[in-house]
Amino acid sequence: MTADKPSPVDKDRVVSLWPRRGQPPPRATTPVEDLAKYERSDEGDDYRHRMITNVIALLFTVLLVVGGVWIANKMAQIRKNQDCVLTGRRGCTPIDIPPGRN
Repeated sequence: MTADKPSPVDKDRVVSLWPRRGQPPPRATTPVEDLAKYERSDEGDDYRHRMITNVIALLFTVLLVVGGVWIANKMAQIRKNQDCVLTGRRGCTPIDIPPGRN
């Protein structure tokens, strides 16, 4: 028999799993005595600080997206130039010559 196919005897075999003896059952966790330490305070919400934080987070996210798009475009341009050079063509990258120099 090959290791890929189970034998007909093992196909319908059921392995019974019994709990281990000698180990105590897991203890139930006790509830927290006082949930007051997790409640919000009664003082007002600092709306201005929250909005400033949201604007900073938005600017950071926009900066990351713009940076990612710029890097992706730069990599595509470099790949295009490299493919052009590797195929043996000339003049793959344009060279800007200022006017007046002839």
